[in-house]
Amino acid sequence: MTSPGAIERFLAVGSFAVVGASTNRDKYGNKVLRCYAQHGHPVVAVNPRGGVIEGLPCYASLAEVMGEPRAVSVVAPPAFAQSIVDDAVAASVRHLWFQPGAEDEAAIQDAQTHGIEVIGNGPCLLVALGFRDE
Repeated sequence: MTSPGAIERFLAVGSFAVVGASTNRDKYGNKVLRCYAQHGHPVVAVNPRGGVIEGLPCYASLAEVMGEPRAVSVVAPPAFAQSIVDDAVAASVRHLWFQPGAEDEAAIQDAQTHGIEVIGNGPCLLVALGFRDE
């Protein structure tokens, strides 16, 4: 599913959101958020609970995120994939990266139908960027 250069194009966006961000440092939703921060990338958290995670603003949905559309890492159960794609379409997101275990094939196809470049069924951001669990 990941075309050559898809990761490079995703990372070139330079501004990121993590849907499924978590306050629990053992969960991948937290690790992916921290990975972006470790590499100096602007990142926001998205979780229906809102608030602050790892000192970063957390929005209840992609629609609440201010500024230009971001590249979005999805770290949520597959049951939520379609609603996340719907939010991404509404927010004019152009890149989605479904982290391993978050994929739903129908949602991925829908995203692609709407012109969103999707990374899925493959690499993890933590491996692509390198992550130190501190």
